[in-house]
Amino acid sequence: MNDEVAVNPTASPAAGVQQGPMVGVRVIELGVLLAGPFVGRILGDFGAEIIKVESPQRGDTLRDWGTAHYEGRGLWWPVQSRNKKLITLNLRVEEGQELLKRLVAESDVLVENFRPGTLERWNLSPEQLWEINPGLVIARVSGYGQTGPYAGRAGFASAGEAMGGLRYINGTPGEAPPRLGISLGDSLAAMFAAQGVLMALYHRDARGGKGQVIDASIMESCFSLLESMVPEYDRLGVVREPSGTFLSGIAPSNVYKSRDGKWVVIAANAENLWMRLCTVMDREDMLTDERFATHRARGENATELDRIVAEWAAERDATEIDRVLNDAGVVCGPVYSIADIFQDPQYAAREAIVQMHDPEVGELKAPAVHPKLSETPGAAVWTGPWEMGLHNAEIYGGLLGIDDAELARLKEADVV
Repeated sequence: MNDEVAVNPTASPAAGVQQGPMVGVRVIELGVLLAGPFVGRILGDFGAEIIKVESPQRGDTLRDWGTAHYEGRGLWWPVQSRNKKLITLNLRVEEGQELLKRLVAESDVLVENFRPGTLERWNLSPEQLWEINPGLVIARVSGYGQTGPYAGRAGFASAGEAMGGLRYINGTPGEAPPRLGISLGDSLAAMFAAQGVLMALYHRDARGGKGQVIDASIMESCFSLLESMVPEYDRLGVVREPSGTFLSGIAPSNVYKSRDGKWVVIAANAENLWMRLCTVMDREDMLTDERFATHRARGENATELDRIVAEWAAERDATEIDRVLNDAGVVCGPVYSIADIFQDPQYAAREAIVQMHDPEVGELKAPAVHPKLSETPGAAVWTGPWEMGLHNAEIYGGLLGIDDAELARLKEADVV
């Protein structure tokens, strides 16, 4: 049964009842675009109450981000802002800062992805917030971290991926290092930040600890994925270079073009897989060929080995390659576009794509909640609302007890 349900958030606050292990945790989400809001999405997918704060003057830039629009609406916003309650608040004025402090008193987590020092300029430093709520967990996502000579730099995923080492090893030798077609660095930093939030909440609630800061940077999040490159350079002086579509010294493990022009990954870079591949290809002679007899030998002769596998793949359609290799227990997978993903039975069986209803965009497919929890699964309950300040009355009125007249004054004064 699909755990995902679609709820119209304009009906009532109670209509969008969340589920998951984070139910009962209240999160204030500050910041715009990708990294900070993705932290909120992760926590909200698993039941946390996410109060997303937007500037009353302009809102989150993500509302209109990207080139693909449907009937004038950006299609990233409904997914990244799902399960969130929207309020407006001007943090640049004292009255807005005081309202945020009142929200902090009623919350568990604050997430922000401003340039380091911004909260401090607004009189909202961690120390000032802990005076109000000593148990507050503060996740701070930035390009380079809250300290160090680069802390004040503007940080985007493109620069963080470059300085974190990912861009250098990506691509083909001698060519410009390409970027992945997504903002990978932002998403990595968000996931590390979300992990930090969970660890900090456990420390606070299970061990009687106090609130703390999670300092997650895009650069360091990318750097954390560099596997053995740090000790390789430290002990051997090895600088790993870009290797194109394969990993240097690891063979056969590459993408190969099928007879019908599709790319397929074939990875037989372990002894048992190598023997199976040779059998499927009817090339048992390679098992005793000194060029391919060992893992190291295959790596040293990867060019010749890739040529042999490529010739075999070029004589078969992609579906046949996928079928015979998987039947034989060889690692193999087609290179999918998003259109291929939509047609794949594994994605369907796993309910990895959820259907949601957006009041303006209509029926909308989105990534389902991941990972799947057997006892306390999360849910994508409602899409990101389009009306700014939709939940002002619920949060300011219901949570903080501000009456309608005062809320109207605050709006007139551009505080909310």
